[in-house]
Amino acid sequence: MPAPERRPEPLTSPAAATVFTMVLTQGPVSRVEIARRTGLSSAAVTKSARPFIEAGYLEELGATERTGPGAGRPASPLAIRPDREFFAGVKITEDELIGVVTDLRAQVLVSAHKPLTGYSVEQVVAEIADLVAGLLATSPSYGERCHSLGLAVSGDVDRATGLVRYSPFLGWRQVPMAALVSRATGLSVTVENDVKSLTVAEQWFGEGIGASSFALVTVGVGIGCGLVINDQVVAGAHGVAGEIGHIPISGEDPPCHCGGRGCVEAVAGTAPILEAARAATGDPELTIDGAIAAAHAGDEVTRAVFARAGRAIGLAMAAMANLVGPERIIVTGDVVGLAAYDLFEEQITASFAGQAFGAAADCRLILRPRPFEQWARGAAAVAIQTLFTL
Repeated sequence: MPAPERRPEPLTSPAAATVFTMVLTQGPVSRVEIARRTGLSSAAVTKSARPFIEAGYLEELGATERTGPGAGRPASPLAIRPDREFFAGVKITEDELIGVVTDLRAQVLVSAHKPLTGYSVEQVVAEIADLVAGLLATSPSYGERCHSLGLAVSGDVDRATGLVRYSPFLGWRQVPMAALVSRATGLSVTVENDVKSLTVAEQWFGEGIGASSFALVTVGVGIGCGLVINDQVVAGAHGVAGEIGHIPISGEDPPCHCGGRGCVEAVAGTAPILEAARAATGDPELTIDGAIAAAHAGDEVTRAVFARAGRAIGLAMAAMANLVGPERIIVTGDVVGLAAYDLFEEQITASFAGQAFGAAADCRLILRPRPFEQWARGAAAVAIQTLFTL
């Protein structure tokens, strides 16, 4: 791939990070408004913005007239130049890689899928490098102005060190993924849990904008949850905060792959749903696509299986809401979650409302399916966040 041009380094202080991220996520916005929202002085805002303007990341828009009592000079809002830098993102699934290139606002410009032919670390690293090289080759400017790559992986990930401590679907333990992929691509690499990556994308560029606390719940192969509290994605002391998939909601049964029993994921994950649908229909050859199709066609037996799963998800969401009290909960899913969304929706909403305590029941639920390209976009969003926060 082409050698990337040298990136300027305008991020020099926490104030600079605050100013830039506000314009990035909430702009265009005037210096006066930035000062009002952040508590920074006007001089500090101007000083913080200047290096970004000189480096081409920010621009001043045309002055707009102020109205009302005490109106001063026309304001010139600051805005992002989204094509100043590009970012690559890759979501690693159990059977393929999904890659994207985004601009500074995490808008997807190009995407591609690449089947995984094996799970060895060396093979996956090589295939990531090949996928990213192909994406960046689609435009000379991508290769010239892309310096950062985000990777989204299921499982236990240490973002600070780039270590995949454990990924059950890939069978990996203690893999220094960031270092290996950086060596293979020549890019700065950030690795994050896939659900937390999607949470960052919602926080900075999606349904989480303006909320100091919210939760993202993902439905599919597993049941995941990302938490934002006081404007920070919460990882917890051991990096597993938000694992609502392993809240017990069904007594002692069924057994879960985590070693526990009665977990919501043991009821509402893709594999348990398929197992229950096969048992209910007496068809051992039934596929998950077939179960979804049967439920959509009105088959009461399979519809009951999905209803049970939706109820389990809603109960787990209510438990989480009762504990942390988010302003809103965004519910999304992977390929299976997308196809079966309408089969879950009513039961999720009803069981959440029935179990949430007091004012927690007022938490706004946003049910919003996301294709896998959006998970790759989440990986790119983490790379953006890593670059522009201190």
